[in-house]
Amino acid sequence: MMKDQSEAISTKPLKRVGIAADHGGFELKEFLAGKLHEAGYEVTDFGDRLLKSDDDYPDFIIPMARAVAAGSVDRGIGICGSGVGASIAANKVAGVRAGLIDENFSAHQGVEDDDLNMICFGGLVVGHALAWELTQTFLAARFKGAERFRRRLEKVAHIESPTLIKKP
Repeated sequence: MMKDQSEAISTKPLKRVGIAADHGGFELKEFLAGKLHEAGYEVTDFGDRLLKSDDDYPDFIIPMARAVAAGSVDRGIGICGSGVGASIAANKVAGVRAGLIDENFSAHQGVEDDDLNMICFGGLVVGHALAWELTQTFLAARFKGAERFRRRLEKVAHIESPTLIKKP
């Protein structure tokens, strides 16, 4: 069920941010977590906690995406080498709207129009300064809540319905 318009356009500050990365995004995750702490955010690190070249992004991205969907964190940041795997994995969790972002317009427009609640980066693609700028833009943006945006999101949410999943 979608948020009503008054909830959707809330100006309540976001304070709880989840962050997760595999080895390809580990360095960027550590950098962003530090910047978020400095900026006053409550950061939940879903791992990996150590740099391990054989770890797998779903092991960290999926638990964080579930926390985003459950509201345990307000928004999430997922990082892998390219950002593609993190985005794919996160979007398998009902209620998560994740986007692979590498420029400023989509960092705010994705939230304003599509209620993006998770941003994904390629740790081997996006530099630290740009990732921090995009993170700040993403966290400052708010869903506009216009009827056309809510209508579109209802259609997406309908796809997540278990009744639509065909069993073999």
